[in-house]
Amino acid sequence: MAIDALVFDKDGTLFDFAATWGTFGRAALEQLSKGDMQLAADLGRAIGFDFEQESYDPNSIVIAGTVDEVAGALKPHLSETSLEELVDTLNRASAEAQQVQAVPLASFLEELRQAGLRLGVATNDAEKPALQHLHSVGVRDHFDFVAGYDSGHGYKPGPGQLLAFAQHVEVEPSRIAMVGDSLHDLEAGRAAGMVTIGVLTGMATAETLEPLADVVLPNIGHIPSWLSKD
Repeated sequence: MAIDALVFDKDGTLFDFAATWGTFGRAALEQLSKGDMQLAADLGRAIGFDFEQESYDPNSIVIAGTVDEVAGALKPHLSETSLEELVDTLNRASAEAQQVQAVPLASFLEELRQAGLRLGVATNDAEKPALQHLHSVGVRDHFDFVAGYDSGHGYKPGPGQLLAFAQHVEVEPSRIAMVGDSLHDLEAGRAAGMVTIGVLTGMATAETLEPLADVVLPNIGHIPSWLSKD
């Protein structure tokens, strides 16, 4: 199949999910609980996060949900904190999270660009921290398009972000591959009429992704060799 563009999920795809977001989860919950460790543990359970182990349940809302959805899950335990304050706190903590690259991104993305591929990012994170994460590892300029859940195109599993990318780079969706680590990513890709590539640098297993993926790869570094086979 001919692929002219790739649109990537961010967390769990460009960046290793477990290595990046465990520390973020603990720091965010400590801040929200104001040092109350029992409350922090309760907040963790509400979003599928083990506070002590700094690990996520495979069904955690943090994995594929938006910041608004995560804040909504926390709100019943933080009655004196507004949803807006929760979202602001989570976005600040997210922006400060040190990103662990799934592969050395600069050389990987440069290889794709030299092959003539157009590149984009579609994430259920907010746009501002997403841009900060890409800038933090020096790869923002490798992408033609970056959209967060608050960029005006909707959020995954809806196809809006992906179709906006296709329109922006003027490539037919059927000639674009959506690359992601969750069913939300692959559902969005299928809904947009794109090829779907699953990767295992998130929390989902190959068995989980295979029904909606045209291929499942260990990580994004395997994409060039997969493309060269077609």
